[in-house]
Amino acid sequence: MAMVYGDRSTSFSSQVLTFHSSAKWNAHFDALKQTNKLMVVDFTASWCKPCKVMDPVIQEFADKFRDVEFVKIDVDELLEVSQSFQVQGMPTFMLIKKGKVTDKVVGVKKEELQRLIEQHRK
Repeated sequence: MAMVYGDRSTSFSSQVLTFHSSAKWNAHFDALKQTNKLMVVDFTASWCKPCKVMDPVIQEFADKFRDVEFVKIDVDELLEVSQSFQVQGMPTFMLIKKGKVTDKVVGVKKEELQRLIEQHRK
């Protein structure tokens, strides 16, 4: 029997979590509040072209910053979650620590997002 847990199979897997239910998101969010881990939430939509531009950037950051949790939330799918964070435009990236928003970036701003991740992950 071949083992499928080697590096080859995991290198193709995404480090970005996606939530399709508010209940699962809330449980995850509540658990992460107890830690000091930085969470970057990417509020996106399937029809949003700038969001598509940032998709590979988020994948790259998730691979680079392994100590940071990256989450993608579709605003149409989880409308109440995006409303609770007062998301106005997309893409919106919320940097959250201990349940509180420490910073946010709206739009295609790779350098600014990277700078803020580096600043808040410590």
